[in-house]
Amino acid sequence: MDDPMISVSDRLEIYDLLVDYCRLLDRMELEALAALFTEDCDVAYGDDARLKAKGRAALEASLARMWRWRRTSHHISNIRIWPDGTNRARAESYVFAWHEQADGASAVLMGRYLDLLVKAEERWRISQRRMDMNGSDQGFRVPLASAPRRKPPPGWSPPEGLDQ
Repeated sequence: MDDPMISVSDRLEIYDLLVDYCRLLDRMELEALAALFTEDCDVAYGDDARLKAKGRAALEASLARMWRWRRTSHHISNIRIWPDGTNRARAESYVFAWHEQADGASAVLMGRYLDLLVKAEERWRISQRRMDMNGSDQGFRVPLASAPRRKPPPGWSPPEGLDQ
């Protein structure tokens, strides 16, 4: 029977893995970043084929697109981890990502990562990653899927004068 628990040390390792992803992406250490994923990973940052990768080598090649930014700063928060069987877990985490273009203009994105993680050879890795977007500023124009949000209940209306 699968153990429904994840140890505290496993949770900390998963947390560090998610933080390391952001750190390595900002440093453009793509080989080290790709090593955080399983060899056969399946990653989709959006619906466009250029934003998808199957396999560690394809992920590393796909993320080379990030060289178009002069600098980036990715911040991860709201990390939630759920056990998903023995040596498997799911995680949802929020990302705030600032990007600087060559001309100095910036682009900001707020989104979330939905991950399936597996523990193999005594190490946690990301097996599947999906990203969707909660919002962005005018500078970010990459077409990412929107994060789901419930619709207001029937008959709801905004409070008067609140957004003036």
